[in-house]
Amino acid sequence: MSAALKAAWSETRTLRASMRALVEAGPGKVLCFEELHARALSWVESVGGVARALAGRPVAFALPNGAAWFDVFLGLLECGAVAVPLDAAEPAAALPRIAAELGGGYWWDGRSLRRTDGMRRFRDPEIALIKLTSGTTGRPRPLVFTGAELLADARQVMATMGITPGDLNYGLIPFGHSYGLGNLTLPLVAEGVPVVCGTAALPQAVAGDFAQWRPTVFPGVPALWRALTLAELPPDALAALRLGISAGAPLPPDVARSFAGRYGRTLHAFYGSSETGGIAYDREGQATLAGGIGRPMDGVTIRSLRGARIEVSSAAVARYGHRRRAGGVGARVMPDVVEVAADGSLTLRGRRGAIVKIAGRRVSLAEIERRLRSTPGVRDAWVGTDGAPEPTIGAAVATDQTPEQLRSALLADTAAWKIPKRLTVMPALPLTVRGKIDAFAVRRLLFGPA
Repeated sequence: MSAALKAAWSETRTLRASMRALVEAGPGKVLCFEELHARALSWVESVGGVARALAGRPVAFALPNGAAWFDVFLGLLECGAVAVPLDAAEPAAALPRIAAELGGGYWWDGRSLRRTDGMRRFRDPEIALIKLTSGTTGRPRPLVFTGAELLADARQVMATMGITPGDLNYGLIPFGHSYGLGNLTLPLVAEGVPVVCGTAALPQAVAGDFAQWRPTVFPGVPALWRALTLAELPPDALAALRLGISAGAPLPPDVARSFAGRYGRTLHAFYGSSETGGIAYDREGQATLAGGIGRPMDGVTIRSLRGARIEVSSAAVARYGHRRRAGGVGARVMPDVVEVAADGSLTLRGRRGAIVKIAGRRVSLAEIERRLRSTPGVRDAWVGTDGAPEPTIGAAVATDQTPEQLRSALLADTAAWKIPKRLTVMPALPLTVRGKIDAFAVRRLLFGPA
Protein backbone atom coordinates (compact mmCIF):
# COMPACT_ATOMS: atom_id res chain seq x y z
CA MET A 1 0.00 0.00 0.00
CA SER A 2 0.95 3.60 -0.34
CA ALA A 3 3.59 5.30 1.79
CA ALA A 4 1.14 8.16 2.44
CA LEU A 5 -1.48 5.87 3.94
CA LYS A 6 1.04 3.90 5.96
CA ALA A 7 2.60 7.11 7.30
CA ALA A 8 -0.82 8.44 8.32
CA TRP A 9 -1.60 5.26 10.25
CA SER A 10 1.83 5.27 11.90
CA GLU A 11 1.31 8.83 13.12
CA THR A 12 -2.21 8.10 14.34
CA ARG A 13 -1.29 5.03 16.38
CA THR A 14 1.77 6.76 17.82
CA LEU A 15 -0.11 9.88 18.94
CA ARG A 16 -3.18 7.99 20.18
CA ALA A 17 -1.59 4.66 21.21
CA SER A 18 -3.57 4.00 24.41
CA MET A 19 -6.78 5.76 23.39
CA ARG A 20 -9.99 3.98 22.44
CA ALA A 21 -10.00 3.05 18.74
CA LEU A 22 -12.57 0.33 18.17
CA VAL A 23 -15.52 -1.00 20.14
CA GLU A 24 -17.41 -4.17 19.29
CA ALA A 25 -20.77 -3.35 20.84
CA GLY A 26 -22.08 -6.92 20.90
CA PRO A 27 -19.41 -8.53 23.12
CA GLY A 28 -18.40 -5.17 24.63
CA LYS A 29 -14.79 -5.52 23.45
CA VAL A 30 -12.76 -2.27 23.47
CA LEU A 31 -9.43 -1.96 21.66
CA CYS A 32 -6.95 0.91 21.67
CA PHE A 33 -4.92 2.01 18.64
CA GLU A 34 -1.78 0.17 19.66
CA GLU A 35 -3.80 -3.02 20.15
CA LEU A 36 -5.18 -2.71 16.63
CA HIS A 37 -1.63 -2.39 15.34
CA ALA A 38 -0.44 -5.40 17.34
CA ARG A 39 -3.30 -7.52 16.03
CA ALA A 40 -2.43 -6.52 12.45
CA LEU A 41 1.19 -7.58 12.97
CA SER A 42 -0.03 -10.91 14.37
CA TRP A 43 -2.13 -11.40 11.25
CA VAL A 44 0.93 -10.76 9.07
CA GLU A 45 2.89 -13.30 11.09
CA SER A 46 0.08 -15.83 10.73
CA VAL A 47 0.25 -15.84 6.93
CA GLY A 48 3.94 -16.74 7.08
CA GLY A 49 6.22 -16.38 4.08
CA VAL A 50 3.31 -15.39 1.82
CA ALA A 51 3.46 -11.91 3.38
CA ARG A 52 6.71 -11.19 1.52
CA ALA A 53 5.00 -11.77 -1.84
CA LEU A 54 2.02 -9.47 -1.26
CA ALA A 55 3.50 -6.10 -2.24
CA GLY A 56 1.42 -4.65 -5.07
CA ARG A 57 -0.84 -7.73 -5.21
CA PRO A 58 -4.64 -7.51 -4.92
CA VAL A 59 -6.00 -9.37 -1.89
CA ALA A 60 -9.75 -9.92 -1.59
CA PHE A 61 -11.46 -10.46 1.76
CA ALA A 62 -15.05 -10.44 3.02
CA LEU A 63 -15.56 -9.85 6.74
CA PRO A 64 -18.21 -8.11 8.86
CA ASN A 65 -17.38 -4.88 10.69
CA GLY A 66 -15.18 -5.56 13.68
CA ALA A 67 -11.64 -6.09 14.91
CA ALA A 68 -11.05 -8.98 12.50
CA TRP A 69 -11.78 -6.66 9.55
CA PHE A 70 -9.06 -4.28 10.70
CA ASP A 71 -6.67 -7.20 11.35
CA VAL A 72 -6.70 -7.95 7.63
CA PHE A 73 -6.95 -4.37 6.33
CA LEU A 74 -4.08 -3.06 8.48
CA GLY A 75 -2.13 -6.26 7.95
CA LEU A 76 -2.31 -5.71 4.19
CA LEU A 77 -1.16 -2.14 4.77
CA GLU A 78 1.92 -3.48 6.55
CA CYS A 79 2.66 -5.83 3.63
CA GLY A 80 2.21 -3.22 0.91
CA ALA A 81 -0.65 -5.20 -0.64
CA VAL A 82 -3.67 -3.80 -2.48
CA ALA A 83 -6.78 -4.37 -0.36
CA VAL A 84 -10.00 -5.52 -2.07
CA PRO A 85 -12.66 -5.33 0.67
CA LEU A 86 -15.95 -7.04 -0.21
CA ASP A 87 -19.33 -7.24 1.45
CA ALA A 88 -19.42 -9.68 4.35
CA ALA A 89 -22.44 -11.32 2.67
CA GLU A 90 -20.27 -12.32 -0.31
CA PRO A 91 -20.16 -16.14 -0.36
CA ALA A 92 -16.76 -17.68 0.30
CA ALA A 93 -16.90 -19.48 -3.06
CA ALA A 94 -17.00 -16.10 -4.84
CA LEU A 95 -13.67 -14.88 -3.47
CA PRO A 96 -11.35 -16.89 -5.75
CA ARG A 97 -13.49 -15.93 -8.76
CA ILE A 98 -13.31 -12.23 -7.86
CA ALA A 99 -9.56 -12.44 -7.29
CA ALA A 100 -9.12 -14.10 -10.69
CA GLU A 101 -11.31 -11.50 -12.43
CA LEU A 102 -9.07 -8.77 -11.05
CA GLY A 103 -6.24 -10.26 -13.06
CA GLY A 104 -4.93 -12.54 -10.36
CA GLY A 105 -4.08 -12.16 -6.72
CA TYR A 106 -4.91 -13.60 -3.34
CA TRP A 107 -8.00 -14.03 -1.21
CA TRP A 108 -8.39 -14.53 2.53
CA ASP A 109 -10.54 -17.55 3.36
CA GLY A 110 -10.73 -16.72 7.07
CA ARG A 111 -7.78 -18.90 8.02
CA SER A 112 -5.13 -18.47 5.35
CA LEU A 113 -4.26 -16.61 2.16
CA ARG A 114 -4.82 -18.43 -1.10
CA ARG A 115 -3.81 -17.45 -4.61
CA THR A 116 -5.23 -17.63 -8.10
CA ASP A 117 -3.40 -18.81 -11.19
CA GLY A 118 -2.86 -15.27 -12.46
CA MET A 119 -0.64 -13.04 -10.38
CA ARG A 120 -1.31 -9.39 -11.17
CA ARG A 121 1.00 -6.88 -9.57
CA PHE A 122 0.64 -3.10 -9.59
CA ARG A 123 3.90 -1.33 -10.33
CA ASP A 124 2.80 1.94 -8.72
CA PRO A 125 3.54 1.54 -4.98
CA GLU A 126 0.92 4.20 -4.19
CA ILE A 127 -1.96 1.94 -5.33
CA ALA A 128 -3.68 1.04 -2.07
CA LEU A 129 -7.18 -0.31 -2.62
CA ILE A 130 -9.66 -1.58 -5.18
CA LYS A 131 -13.34 -0.81 -4.72
CA LEU A 132 -15.89 -2.90 -6.54
CA THR A 133 -19.02 -1.11 -7.69
CA SER A 134 -22.21 -2.36 -6.07
CA GLY A 135 -23.29 -4.14 -9.24
CA THR A 136 -26.94 -3.09 -8.91
CA THR A 137 -27.01 -2.10 -12.58
CA GLY A 138 -24.65 -4.67 -14.02
CA ARG A 139 -21.43 -6.56 -13.46
CA PRO A 140 -19.30 -5.04 -10.68
CA ARG A 141 -16.34 -3.02 -11.95
CA PRO A 142 -12.99 -2.57 -10.17
CA LEU A 143 -12.02 0.99 -9.25
CA VAL A 144 -8.35 1.46 -8.36
CA PHE A 145 -7.35 4.05 -5.74
CA THR A 146 -4.12 5.41 -4.36
CA GLY A 147 -3.66 6.01 -0.67
CA ALA A 148 -3.57 9.76 -1.29
CA GLU A 149 -7.02 9.63 -2.91
CA LEU A 150 -8.47 7.68 0.00
CA LEU A 151 -6.93 10.08 2.49
CA ALA A 152 -8.25 13.08 0.56
CA ASP A 153 -11.79 11.72 0.69
CA ALA A 154 -11.66 11.07 4.43
CA ARG A 155 -10.21 14.49 5.19
CA GLN A 156 -12.77 16.23 2.97
CA VAL A 157 -15.52 14.33 4.76
CA MET A 158 -14.19 15.28 8.19
CA ALA A 159 -13.65 18.93 7.31
CA THR A 160 -17.05 19.34 5.68
CA MET A 161 -19.01 17.47 8.34
CA GLY A 162 -17.04 18.76 11.31
CA ILE A 163 -16.03 15.27 12.50
CA THR A 164 -13.08 15.15 14.93
CA PRO A 165 -11.20 12.54 16.99
CA GLY A 166 -13.37 13.69 19.90
CA ASP A 167 -16.36 12.04 18.21
CA LEU A 168 -17.37 8.40 18.34
CA ASN A 169 -18.55 7.04 14.98
CA TYR A 170 -21.37 4.49 14.90
CA GLY A 171 -20.48 1.81 12.36
CA LEU A 172 -23.34 -0.11 10.79
CA ILE A 173 -22.53 0.56 7.12
CA PRO A 174 -19.82 -1.81 5.82
CA PHE A 175 -16.25 -0.65 6.46
CA GLY A 176 -15.19 -1.61 2.94
CA HIS A 177 -17.97 0.16 1.06
CA SER A 178 -17.07 3.58 -0.37
CA TYR A 179 -19.35 5.27 2.18
CA GLY A 180 -17.81 3.29 5.04
CA LEU A 181 -14.25 3.90 3.88
CA GLY A 182 -14.74 7.67 3.74
CA ASN A 183 -16.80 8.07 6.91
CA LEU A 184 -15.58 5.28 9.21
CA THR A 185 -12.41 3.45 8.15
CA LEU A 186 -10.09 6.19 6.89
CA PRO A 187 -11.08 8.74 9.57
CA LEU A 188 -9.95 6.15 12.13
CA VAL A 189 -6.73 5.25 10.29
CA ALA A 190 -5.74 8.76 9.22
CA GLU A 191 -7.05 10.98 12.01
CA GLY A 192 -7.86 8.73 14.96
CA VAL A 193 -11.68 8.98 14.96
CA PRO A 194 -12.84 5.96 17.04
CA VAL A 195 -15.61 3.63 15.86
CA VAL A 196 -18.17 1.51 17.68
CA CYS A 197 -19.36 -1.44 15.59
CA GLY A 198 -23.13 -1.62 16.00
CA THR A 199 -24.82 -4.78 17.24
CA ALA A 200 -27.42 -4.98 14.45
CA ALA A 201 -29.27 -2.73 12.01
CA LEU A 202 -32.48 -2.93 14.05
CA PRO A 203 -34.03 -0.01 15.96
CA GLN A 204 -34.00 -1.68 19.37
CA ALA A 205 -30.38 -2.79 18.90
CA VAL A 206 -29.39 0.72 17.81
CA ALA A 207 -31.10 2.21 20.87
CA GLY A 208 -29.28 -0.25 23.13
CA ASP A 209 -25.90 0.61 21.60
CA PHE A 210 -26.59 4.34 22.00
CA ALA A 211 -27.56 3.88 25.63
CA GLN A 212 -24.32 2.02 26.42
CA TRP A 213 -21.70 3.64 24.19
CA ARG A 214 -23.17 7.08 23.35
CA PRO A 215 -21.85 7.52 19.78
CA THR A 216 -22.02 11.07 18.44
CA VAL A 217 -21.85 10.54 14.65
CA PHE A 218 -24.06 8.07 12.79
CA PRO A 219 -23.58 7.51 9.03
CA GLY A 220 -26.73 5.63 8.00
CA VAL A 221 -28.91 4.78 5.02
CA PRO A 222 -32.52 5.84 4.32
CA ALA A 223 -34.02 2.43 5.14
CA LEU A 224 -32.55 2.56 8.64
CA TRP A 225 -33.61 6.17 9.25
CA ARG A 226 -37.14 5.20 8.23
CA ALA A 227 -37.10 2.19 10.57
CA LEU A 228 -35.96 4.39 13.48
CA THR A 229 -38.70 6.89 12.67
CA LEU A 230 -41.38 4.19 12.75
CA ALA A 231 -40.01 2.36 15.81
CA GLU A 232 -41.63 2.83 19.19
CA LEU A 233 -38.53 4.26 20.85
CA PRO A 234 -38.49 7.09 23.40
CA PRO A 235 -37.57 10.54 22.03
CA ASP A 236 -34.27 10.50 23.96
CA ALA A 237 -33.18 7.08 22.59
CA LEU A 238 -30.52 8.79 20.45
CA ALA A 239 -29.69 11.55 22.91
CA ALA A 240 -25.91 11.38 22.32
CA LEU A 241 -26.30 11.84 18.56
CA ARG A 242 -25.11 15.22 17.28
CA LEU A 243 -24.75 14.30 13.60
CA GLY A 244 -26.95 11.92 11.61
CA ILE A 245 -25.85 11.41 7.99
CA SER A 246 -27.92 9.78 5.26
CA ALA A 247 -26.40 8.42 2.04
CA GLY A 248 -26.45 5.42 -0.27
CA ALA A 249 -29.83 6.34 -1.76
CA PRO A 250 -32.11 9.42 -1.79
CA LEU A 251 -33.64 10.19 1.60
CA PRO A 252 -37.38 10.92 1.25
CA PRO A 253 -38.20 14.35 2.75
CA ASP A 254 -41.04 12.87 4.81
CA VAL A 255 -38.55 10.60 6.58
CA ALA A 256 -36.23 13.53 7.32
CA ARG A 257 -39.11 15.59 8.71
CA SER A 258 -40.54 12.71 10.75
CA PHE A 259 -37.14 11.87 12.24
CA ALA A 260 -36.56 15.50 13.24
CA GLY A 261 -39.98 15.67 14.83
CA ARG A 262 -39.54 12.43 16.76
CA TYR A 263 -35.95 12.72 17.97
CA GLY A 264 -35.24 16.46 17.75
CA ARG A 265 -32.27 15.77 15.46
CA THR A 266 -31.88 17.01 11.88
CA LEU A 267 -30.56 14.51 9.35
CA HIS A 268 -27.95 15.61 6.81
CA ALA A 269 -28.05 14.29 3.24
CA PHE A 270 -24.73 13.17 1.79
CA TYR A 271 -24.17 12.43 -1.90
CA GLY A 272 -21.17 10.55 -3.21
CA SER A 273 -20.10 7.70 -5.45
CA SER A 274 -17.60 4.87 -5.47
CA GLU A 275 -15.61 6.64 -8.20
CA THR A 276 -15.41 10.07 -6.57
CA GLY A 277 -15.91 9.67 -2.83
CA GLY A 278 -17.98 12.45 -1.26
CA ILE A 279 -19.52 15.02 -3.61
CA ALA A 280 -22.11 17.12 -1.77
CA TYR A 281 -23.41 17.48 1.77
CA ASP A 282 -26.23 19.37 3.46
CA ARG A 283 -24.31 21.18 6.19
CA GLU A 284 -27.34 22.80 7.86
CA GLY A 285 -29.77 19.92 7.35
CA GLN A 286 -32.43 22.21 5.88
CA ALA A 287 -32.07 21.11 2.24
CA THR A 288 -32.60 17.51 3.35
CA LEU A 289 -36.05 18.40 4.70
CA ALA A 290 -37.02 19.43 1.16
CA GLY A 291 -35.32 16.56 -0.69
CA GLY A 292 -32.04 18.34 -1.50
CA ILE A 293 -28.46 17.15 -1.03
CA GLY A 294 -26.73 20.40 -0.11
CA ARG A 295 -23.68 22.03 -1.63
CA PRO A 296 -20.32 20.69 -2.86
CA MET A 297 -18.03 19.42 -0.13
CA ASP A 298 -14.83 21.15 0.88
CA GLY A 299 -12.21 20.44 -1.78
CA VAL A 300 -14.79 19.40 -4.40
CA THR A 301 -15.53 21.38 -7.58
CA ILE A 302 -18.76 20.87 -9.52
CA ARG A 303 -19.13 21.83 -13.18
CA SER A 304 -22.60 21.84 -14.75
CA LEU A 305 -22.91 20.16 -18.13
CA ARG A 306 -25.69 19.90 -20.68
CA GLY A 307 -28.61 17.62 -19.89
CA ALA A 308 -28.53 18.16 -16.11
CA ARG A 309 -25.21 16.34 -15.81
CA ILE A 310 -22.33 17.37 -13.56
CA GLU A 311 -18.58 16.82 -13.61
CA VAL A 312 -16.97 16.25 -10.22
CA SER A 313 -13.34 17.20 -9.60
CA SER A 314 -11.33 16.66 -6.43
CA ALA A 315 -8.20 15.02 -5.06
CA ALA A 316 -10.38 12.04 -4.00
CA VAL A 317 -11.56 11.08 -7.50
CA ALA A 318 -10.07 7.84 -8.82
CA ARG A 319 -7.47 8.71 -11.46
CA TYR A 320 -6.01 5.31 -12.33
CA GLY A 321 -6.84 4.70 -15.98
CA HIS A 322 -8.81 7.97 -16.27
CA ARG A 323 -8.14 11.53 -17.29
CA ARG A 324 -6.76 14.08 -14.85
CA ARG A 325 -7.22 17.78 -14.48
CA ALA A 326 -4.39 20.27 -13.92
CA GLY A 327 -2.43 19.48 -10.79
CA GLY A 328 -3.28 15.77 -10.92
CA VAL A 329 -6.85 16.23 -9.65
CA GLY A 330 -9.25 13.61 -10.95
CA ALA A 331 -12.48 14.45 -12.79
CA ARG A 332 -15.54 12.31 -13.42
CA VAL A 333 -18.89 12.95 -15.14
CA MET A 334 -21.69 11.52 -13.02
CA PRO A 335 -24.43 9.28 -14.48
CA ASP A 336 -27.07 10.98 -12.31
CA VAL A 337 -29.54 13.71 -13.21
CA VAL A 338 -28.58 16.59 -10.90
CA GLU A 339 -30.22 20.00 -10.63
CA VAL A 340 -27.83 22.79 -9.63
CA ALA A 341 -29.45 25.93 -8.15
CA ALA A 342 -28.08 29.46 -8.44
CA ASP A 343 -26.61 29.25 -4.93
CA GLY A 344 -24.72 26.06 -5.83
CA SER A 345 -26.99 23.68 -3.93
CA LEU A 346 -27.73 20.33 -5.56
CA THR A 347 -30.88 18.23 -5.88
CA LEU A 348 -30.66 14.67 -7.14
CA ARG A 349 -33.40 13.95 -9.68
CA GLY A 350 -32.57 10.32 -10.36
CA ARG A 351 -30.20 8.19 -12.37
CA ARG A 352 -29.81 8.69 -16.09
CA GLY A 353 -31.60 5.55 -17.21
CA ALA A 354 -31.85 3.59 -20.41
CA ILE A 355 -34.00 4.67 -23.32
CA VAL A 356 -36.24 1.92 -24.70
CA LYS A 357 -38.64 1.81 -27.61
CA ILE A 358 -42.25 0.87 -26.95
CA ALA A 359 -44.35 0.49 -30.12
CA GLY A 360 -41.77 2.61 -31.97
CA ARG A 361 -41.79 5.42 -29.38
CA ARG A 362 -38.82 6.27 -27.18
CA VAL A 363 -39.36 6.03 -23.41
CA SER A 364 -36.95 7.10 -20.67
CA LEU A 365 -37.07 4.66 -17.76
CA ALA A 366 -35.49 7.29 -15.52
CA GLU A 367 -38.32 9.71 -16.38
CA ILE A 368 -40.96 7.15 -15.35
CA GLU A 369 -39.06 6.39 -12.15
CA ARG A 370 -38.87 10.10 -11.25
CA ARG A 371 -42.59 10.48 -11.94
CA LEU A 372 -43.41 7.57 -9.64
CA ARG A 373 -41.15 8.89 -6.87
CA SER A 374 -42.94 12.25 -7.01
CA THR A 375 -46.37 10.65 -6.52
CA PRO A 376 -47.79 11.34 -3.02
CA GLY A 377 -47.59 8.26 -0.83
CA VAL A 378 -44.73 6.66 -2.80
CA ARG A 379 -41.66 5.93 -0.68
CA ASP A 380 -39.41 4.45 -3.38
CA ALA A 381 -39.58 3.12 -6.92
CA TRP A 382 -37.60 1.09 -9.44
CA VAL A 383 -38.37 0.85 -13.17
CA GLY A 384 -36.90 -1.57 -15.69
CA THR A 385 -37.72 -3.83 -18.62
CA ASP A 386 -37.70 -7.57 -19.22
CA GLY A 387 -35.00 -7.21 -21.89
CA ALA A 388 -37.12 -8.76 -24.65
CA PRO A 389 -36.87 -7.51 -28.27
CA GLU A 390 -40.28 -5.92 -27.68
CA PRO A 391 -39.68 -4.88 -24.08
CA THR A 392 -42.27 -4.73 -21.34
CA ILE A 393 -41.85 -1.98 -18.76
CA GLY A 394 -42.21 -3.04 -15.14
CA ALA A 395 -42.14 -1.05 -11.92
CA ALA A 396 -41.79 -2.01 -8.27
CA VAL A 397 -43.11 0.66 -5.92
CA ALA A 398 -42.82 1.01 -2.15
CA THR A 399 -46.23 2.38 -1.17
CA ASP A 400 -49.46 1.56 0.66
CA GLN A 401 -51.49 2.35 -2.45
CA THR A 402 -52.88 -0.21 -4.87
CA PRO A 403 -51.59 -0.58 -8.45
CA GLU A 404 -54.92 0.82 -9.66
CA GLN A 405 -54.52 3.95 -7.54
CA LEU A 406 -50.98 4.47 -8.88
CA ARG A 407 -52.07 4.04 -12.48
CA SER A 408 -54.87 6.53 -11.93
CA ALA A 409 -52.42 9.07 -10.49
CA LEU A 410 -50.00 8.60 -13.38
CA LEU A 411 -52.69 9.00 -16.03
CA ALA A 412 -53.25 12.58 -14.87
CA ASP A 413 -50.07 13.73 -16.65
CA THR A 414 -48.39 10.68 -18.21
CA ALA A 415 -49.14 9.11 -21.58
CA ALA A 416 -50.78 5.72 -21.18
CA TRP A 417 -48.11 3.96 -23.26
CA LYS A 418 -45.44 5.15 -20.80
CA ILE A 419 -47.15 3.63 -17.76
CA PRO A 420 -45.57 0.29 -16.69
CA LYS A 421 -47.52 -2.76 -17.77
CA ARG A 422 -46.28 -4.69 -14.76
CA LEU A 423 -46.75 -2.76 -11.55
CA THR A 424 -45.96 -4.37 -8.21
CA VAL A 425 -46.48 -2.64 -4.87
CA MET A 426 -44.90 -3.56 -1.54
CA PRO A 427 -44.15 -1.95 1.85
CA ALA A 428 -40.44 -1.55 1.01
CA LEU A 429 -38.16 -2.45 -1.87
CA PRO A 430 -35.45 -5.06 -1.24
CA LEU A 431 -32.09 -3.46 -0.54
CA THR A 432 -28.47 -4.54 -0.77
CA VAL A 433 -26.30 -4.44 2.36
CA ARG A 434 -25.13 -1.04 1.11
CA GLY A 435 -28.63 0.40 1.41
CA LYS A 436 -29.29 0.61 -2.33
CA ILE A 437 -32.18 -0.96 -4.22
CA ASP A 438 -31.34 -4.57 -5.03
CA ALA A 439 -32.03 -4.40 -8.76
CA PHE A 440 -31.49 -8.12 -9.29
CA ALA A 441 -34.04 -9.05 -6.62
CA VAL A 442 -36.56 -6.48 -7.88
CA ARG A 443 -36.15 -7.63 -11.48
CA ARG A 444 -36.77 -11.21 -10.39
CA LEU A 445 -39.96 -10.15 -8.59
CA LEU A 446 -41.24 -8.36 -11.67
CA PHE A 447 -40.13 -10.60 -14.50
CA GLY A 448 -39.13 -13.90 -12.92
CA PRO A 449 -35.74 -15.67 -13.15
CA ALA A 450 -33.46 -14.46 -15.93
